[in-house]
Amino acid sequence: MVISRYALPAMAELWSDQTRLRTWVRVEVLATQAQGRLGRVPQPAVAEISRAPVPTPERVRELERERDHEILAFLSAFCERLPEDSARWVHLGMTSYDVVDTALGHTLARSGDLVLQAATGLRATLATRAQEHWNTLCIGRTHGMHAEPTTFGHKLAGFAFAIDRSIHRLRAARAAVAVGTISGSVGTYSLIDPYVEQEVCRELGLGVEPAPSQVVARDRHAEMVLALATLGACVEQIATEIRLLSRSEIREVEEPRPGRYQGSSAMPHKRNPTGSERLVGLARLLRGHAGAVLEDVALWHERDLSHSSVERVVLPDSMMLAHYQVRAADDLVAELRVDTGRMRAALEQGNGLIYSSAVLAELLERGVEREAAYRGVQAAADGAARGAENFEVLLRRSGLDVGKLRPERFLEHHDVVLKRLEMLSHVAD
Repeated sequence: MVISRYALPAMAELWSDQTRLRTWVRVEVLATQAQGRLGRVPQPAVAEISRAPVPTPERVRELERERDHEILAFLSAFCERLPEDSARWVHLGMTSYDVVDTALGHTLARSGDLVLQAATGLRATLATRAQEHWNTLCIGRTHGMHAEPTTFGHKLAGFAFAIDRSIHRLRAARAAVAVGTISGSVGTYSLIDPYVEQEVCRELGLGVEPAPSQVVARDRHAEMVLALATLGACVEQIATEIRLLSRSEIREVEEPRPGRYQGSSAMPHKRNPTGSERLVGLARLLRGHAGAVLEDVALWHERDLSHSSVERVVLPDSMMLAHYQVRAADDLVAELRVDTGRMRAALEQGNGLIYSSAVLAELLERGVEREAAYRGVQAAADGAARGAENFEVLLRRSGLDVGKLRPERFLEHHDVVLKRLEMLSHVAD
């Protein structure tokens, strides 16, 4: 299980031992009640079973050490406080994974809801800050080098749309895992009426595995973990941009700091982007889990147990890590400090080189042959790069007068993206 440092309370509670046993009991009770409506279990026994307390994790573990079978240990612990004539009706016609997988589907669906809620919040924060900084000019960088002017709002808008796509993937994955099966040892309903499965899954808000073996198909779980890993990668993209823009020679953004912040035990001047770095590390864990869960899809025949040990680690950890990562990213973006002055200053650092594409385009529109236009602009750019003079001055000296060069000229059609962002915010609301 993931360490408590990265497990927020609501998600940790869903994956606790006590909640798992409580969910198993609920599946057993709902199945018994459905059996009672079919007339297969006496109503007094249904009432007794419905009132029985949830066993403690400690008692189940104690019995498991004796029996080496978790579900049999759970059933024994659950039935200990039931009269024998009622206990014998528990788990009627069912097999272990009727309980385990149906309960797991319920837990995954509820966990998915928490991650979706967090991702929706992050999308809204990104959209809000993107609109706040829509006209905050900054340099765009390709290959790590100065390219053309853009705005900080445009950067954040790209991240907002990435999170929006992740939300759509998560919704599909949530639907995929929100299924159960109560169909017996090889999925043929040999000892149980399909009505029981229908009623239990309906009460739990689950769909039904259409062609069960003994278990729910594991491609469903893989889809969820892959969606979480992709979401994690999108958060990593945000964190990577913050890390890069936080570097000493750039310092266009800075992570929020507590009042008594200390960035280094040895160097008091340090203001390290540790929050962003943490988000990047968590994304790596999520990607690692995606590989493990894909290995679980191909089980032997109607089932084997090779997936179980993997899922005990990968499923709760992926949910907890993704939930923590997205919530932490939301806080980081919401409080991110943006130095608009340094962003503006960076536009002038290259001696005017950022205008080369606009100059080239204007010369081509005037009818200048492409090779001649490109070489002329390149020669002026090379001179400006060596620090000889400003790019604009060198252009005029070579006879290429293209007027006053301003960064705003690159953003003539920029509002088309803003309208898309506003539509995204409207749909999200």
